[in-house]
Amino acid sequence: MDIKGAAFLFTLAGLMITFAGLSALLLVLRQSAGARVSRLDRYIAKTVMTYMFSLTAGALLPPLLALYDMPEDLIWRVAGVGFAVPMAALQVSYPVRRRMAVGSAPPFAVYAIFVVLGSAATLAMLAYIVAGFEYRAAAYISALTVDFFTVIYGFVAALDIIMLQPLELPDPPPL
Repeated sequence: MDIKGAAFLFTLAGLMITFAGLSALLLVLRQSAGARVSRLDRYIAKTVMTYMFSLTAGALLPPLLALYDMPEDLIWRVAGVGFAVPMAALQVSYPVRRRMAVGSAPPFAVYAIFVVLGSAATLAMLAYIVAGFEYRAAAYISALTVDFFTVIYGFVAALDIIMLQPLELPDPPPL
């Protein structure tokens, strides 16, 4: 059984995994220059990986459910709840988790895009799907896409901040 948007979901999943790998490589740039890994570096890497794998799971969930010959209406409801609840929890808790890990709040722009816009898209999709409106596939895929781009924005903003940090070079080895 094929569901609406399956090709788009598979394409998104591929893009998300590719971005996860690319982001990890980009975070290694500072370390390749000899800098120590900062708490922010570690936190950003962990956060990006967590979000990308959550988004990828969200992209693969509807086609997986379709393999069980579920009615399409039920597929989108189950996938919507299964994706939105953990994703919204990640999005809403981001400022607290960042403050605990790094010691500072995210910049306002990151908070506005990454947290507010991302969680608004996720929760709007959940409400839309649970309410049973038409075009549930489009709502689900749109929220997944918006969430993907908010993570990209958050990563690029974090990368800019990380690259502006002074290099904390390790102590030279004794002679």
